Amino acid sequence: MPLAASRLLILALAAFALAGCATRNEAPSDMGDDDAFCRQNGVAVGSPAYVACRKDRDVQRSNAITRANRAQRNLGEYMMQNPNRP
Repeated sequence: MPLAASRLLILALAAFALAGCATRNEAPSDMGDDDAFCRQNGVAVGSPAYVACRKDRDVQRSNAITRANRAQRNLGEYMMQNPNRP
């Protein structure tokens, strides 16, 4: 295999590996569209209730991301402290 082809293969594998890291902090997919959620509940766009609804959704999303990050960190710590257990 030529040297250029092997370098290209290594770069492609590195890109795929790093792509998983890039999506780590995405919002949970079950949250859906905030605007559609608030409108569905009968809140008029631009009203104080709409702003409060969007703010509540932001807090919920932030809490979900925090829980996911904490669970990932706890799993990593467990794996480091118990290397012999599957």
